[in-house]
Amino acid sequence: MITRPKGTYDIYGEDAKYYNYIKGVFTSISELYNYNYIRIPIFEDSSLFHRSVGEASDIVTKETYDFKDRGDRDLTLRPEGTAGVVRAYIENKMYGDVNQPIKLYYEGTMYRYEKPQTGRYRELTQFGVEALGSDDPMQDAEVISLAYRAMEEMGLENITVKINSLGDKESRDNYREALKKHIEPYLNDLCSDCQNRFKTNPLRILDCKVDKEHEALKTAPKISDYLNEESRERFKKVLEYLTYLDIDYEVDDNLVRGLDYYEHTVFEIVADMEELGNANTVGAGGRYNNLVEDLEGPATPCVGFACGIDRLIIILKELNKDRDIMSGIDVYITAVNEEEKLRALTLAQDLRLSEVKCEIDTLNRTLKAQFKQADRLKARILILLNSEDLKKGIITVKDNLTHEETKVDENEILDYIISNI
Repeated sequence: MITRPKGTYDIYGEDAKYYNYIKGVFTSISELYNYNYIRIPIFEDSSLFHRSVGEASDIVTKETYDFKDRGDRDLTLRPEGTAGVVRAYIENKMYGDVNQPIKLYYEGTMYRYEKPQTGRYRELTQFGVEALGSDDPMQDAEVISLAYRAMEEMGLENITVKINSLGDKESRDNYREALKKHIEPYLNDLCSDCQNRFKTNPLRILDCKVDKEHEALKTAPKISDYLNEESRERFKKVLEYLTYLDIDYEVDDNLVRGLDYYEHTVFEIVADMEELGNANTVGAGGRYNNLVEDLEGPATPCVGFACGIDRLIIILKELNKDRDIMSGIDVYITAVNEEEKLRALTLAQDLRLSEVKCEIDTLNRTLKAQFKQADRLKARILILLNSEDLKKGIITVKDNLTHEETKVDENEILDYIISNI
């Protein structure tokens, strides 16, 4: 038997219900915030991710799915969405649009070759938003607000926005030197990843899950002490806006995020749930003012976030474990002989065109078996077709809540069903 690849899973049944629900919530809230949908390719030129995410990042060094196509081109399955959106922004000259900033949202699969665990897969699904063209701290607050409100709409509990500022280039350069000076005496005690990061991107050492309890990390200098006045005031403004928006946040000095393009505001949305273990970050993002220019576009300040739908499915299932969320259907139509089946087929068509969710039998079940199927599907109403009634121009309707049966004129059946759902 052929089985699915390691680190992937099938979305169906209850998971599919949650998947569509989560996607619907994010889509509707993004539209309320005036973000527009964008679809980007699942694979891109490999250089896009190597340049944007960073050659020294864990994603590029360990996790990307790289391959050559038949034209000997180097391609990569997208490991995240921001780089593809920025590429589309530049290639399609969105910077010339009169309506600025450009605010976009996307949803789709990403691919990272990492060790699978609860809520973390090699094929993962993300929802994300990007705001391109505004450098106002209020735009940072809006993006965080959109993510936070979506979580609230889904009924998530114990949600915290962890936030930090990486400052501008001057601030980061000063802090990088101070951090390296502090870490160097402990370097041989740290994991191999941290030793490599020391040379390429020392800030990432603060994000290490292996050495997070090491004395070197606990006593490391704080980046907040190295922010210049402009960066400090900017971060203060973002926090002020979040307070006005009634968003709970926690400043986390060790939060640096794993992608090289971030500066100034970085944040994570964390769910405090035992089931998720260390993989409890359900959304994250930040500001990336230099990425468009780095990818040969015009200087464009940007901010965005992405959220893992796979982890949200786990969280929502846990929150609703005592409640059956599998929604039922509106109408089940019973039919046994050919005459009844033809009427059931046309009636089902009319109901579906009127946006009524209904089902008919296509397995030649007995009438008793169709009743059982209607119960399994949680049908609100039963339409009981029989040849004798049809000759008289009437149809029997049963309310599955009250168990009352009503004879309805065949010409009025559609209006009756719609008015009683």
